Amino acid sequence: MDIVKKLAEEFPSIRADRVQNIVSLIDEGNTIPFIARYRKEMTGSCDDQVLREFDERLQYLRNLEKRKEEVAKAITEQGKMTDELQAALEAAATLTEVEDIYRPYKQKKKTRASTAIERGLQPLAELILAQDPAVDVRTAAEGYIDEEKGVPDADAAIAGAKDIIAEMVSDDANVRKKLRNLFMKNGTIETKLVNADQEGAKTYEMYADHAENVAEIKSHRVLAVNRGEKEGFLKVKVTFDDGIAKRIAGAGYLKNAGYATQLVKEAVDDGYARLLYPSIEREVRAALTESASDQAIKMFELNLKPLLMQPPVKDKVTLGLDPAYRTGCKIAVVDGTGKVLDKTVVYPTPGPKQNVGAAKAKLKELIQKYAVDIISIGNGTASKESEIFVAELIKEVKEETGREVAYIVVSEAGASVYSASPLGAEEFPDFDVAERSAVSIARRLQDPLAELIKIDPKSIGVGQYQHDMDKKRLDSVLSGVLEDCVNSVGVDLNTASVSLLKYVAGLNAGIAKNIVSYREEHGKFYSRREILKVPKLGEKAFTQCAGFLRIADGENILDNTAVHPESYAAAQKLLALFGYTAEDVKEGKIADLPQKVRSYGEERAAAETGTDIPTLRDIVAEIVKPGRDIRDSFPKPVLRSDIMDIKDLMPGMELTGTVRNVVDFGAFVDIGVHQDGLVHLSEITDRYIRHPSDVLEVGQTVTVWVKDVDVKKNRIGLTMKNPAAKKKPRAKAQ
Repeated sequence: MDIVKKLAEEFPSIRADRVQNIVSLIDEGNTIPFIARYRKEMTGSCDDQVLREFDERLQYLRNLEKRKEEVAKAITEQGKMTDELQAALEAAATLTEVEDIYRPYKQKKKTRASTAIERGLQPLAELILAQDPAVDVRTAAEGYIDEEKGVPDADAAIAGAKDIIAEMVSDDANVRKKLRNLFMKNGTIETKLVNADQEGAKTYEMYADHAENVAEIKSHRVLAVNRGEKEGFLKVKVTFDDGIAKRIAGAGYLKNAGYATQLVKEAVDDGYARLLYPSIEREVRAALTESASDQAIKMFELNLKPLLMQPPVKDKVTLGLDPAYRTGCKIAVVDGTGKVLDKTVVYPTPGPKQNVGAAKAKLKELIQKYAVDIISIGNGTASKESEIFVAELIKEVKEETGREVAYIVVSEAGASVYSASPLGAEEFPDFDVAERSAVSIARRLQDPLAELIKIDPKSIGVGQYQHDMDKKRLDSVLSGVLEDCVNSVGVDLNTASVSLLKYVAGLNAGIAKNIVSYREEHGKFYSRREILKVPKLGEKAFTQCAGFLRIADGENILDNTAVHPESYAAAQKLLALFGYTAEDVKEGKIADLPQKVRSYGEERAAAETGTDIPTLRDIVAEIVKPGRDIRDSFPKPVLRSDIMDIKDLMPGMELTGTVRNVVDFGAFVDIGVHQDGLVHLSEITDRYIRHPSDVLEVGQTVTVWVKDVDVKKNRIGLTMKNPAAKKKPRAKAQ
């Protein structure tokens, strides 16, 4: 297979010559972020997501070719390779097809067929399979009677021969492919509820007596069924018409209506029931699970990126509140850089030590002492009561001091994981677990990426069924998301944690630790090239990572931009070409540079500075605003000063909310009530959309209308379709 040609066919948006470029760049050891950012002229400005899909497909195709070679070698060594087999191997488009071809030649554990072959019954099986009406099968079978080999009579010989034929049919690659395709297209997945009286069974009531076409079952239902089966509440099977399946299995083997054909038919039916059906059912279930897992992982990927890329609330003193009942609410005050200023515990929520007055007095004292701007509340246990308390508190603060304080409820998913982790203990050795959570809740508002990067992505609380996924596959995809986010934002070389640095292109956890250790021993870095003094960080790693590292007050202003050191000379020539200096860049005096470059001509400017047009454009964008954070241009989080209750909601009420999670069937939106509301897929827009992610992403601010409210079940139905036909009461969250 010509892999480059195949990739060009599968990625039509990438020009054929650029396909070869990308393959070469990957083979040279370049990272995806580096290729996406600094080799645009070679890739046609492919984004990192397309490049990751390309890389994954490249590895699959290479593994496929490698497996074909291994299988061809194994069959050849057995002396059984034919032109037909070789052609089938070359034509195989998937690893499954290759394994189907290899199946008859693969060494198996002891089976009924292998036992029959050991007893010398292979020739009898071939004779029966020939179905020659002139041959008396029973007489022929008598010639294979051998007490010592375990063949006491003709019936035993025929039974053994049928076992061989049954396995032969089961191993037939064409039969397996046809049946697999039919099961996938026309099969039915059936579920039955078991252990209905046990705790947890209620979750799976909708699958109590359920049947659904294999081709139509949604990914989230596949994963739900799998979990129900794993937990012992569901029995699951895949069904297909037995008669049709057996006819397909025997179509290439049955020749006439004689006795031998009857024996072959019996062998085919047995092979289907005993070998083929269970195997195909497993393969169909595995294919459904793989497809559903891929979809779930894709959703996790789509949700995680905007969550990590939420705009930071910069330079604001933040009070983090980790809600609880019995043990009290843990409080941490952090300054605008995330440095912990103070910590305490208060008891405003119901519990044995509840004291609302004392809690208010303490928090008012902290707000006044540290000029707190925002209160960040975790959304876990006691969150609602804490939110009510904070809303009352900030009203009193405004009345008493005139100080405006806002609050926001943030997802505390993963905060406890971080708090109990070795990293949490290393950062705050003198804090208990709950105190670390309060710090995390405050910091994840100030810089979501820097804080959430410390937490296992599976614990962050977006996506669905992530704990049921293949760990290696999920970790690979999520690591890619983390890497893309970190490198698209860039990291401050003088303040970044190991958690951030290890995701910078070209670095790893070991080198990241070395950078931090070097920084602690020698002080701040003043130039990017200084990191070459860090142990185990060589020129190759420097090339990959340098453009993603920032030095805010270094020797060269370009070190505080995404301009790569390899392009410094071009950047300096560009400045000189238009009469600017590095000092002008520092002082922000080159705002008109983009217009000057356009007037001068990009091609001409690129030629005179010794670079290419994509790189030229990037240089211009970066030096116009050194130190820029791409997240600053994104919509800011919705801050609140008052609270609503689910009982305050009425159908038709218009609200502003924030998308918290996007799933296959819709999106959950925070509307300032303790419970997120669900916008079902059908309520997102009037136009057809394939998936909620076509329109929505985590962190997005949306306008919604209340569709229905179930106070008892604590469920809120929302719509994004304006019910403008009739005027409804309006209430905007503050």
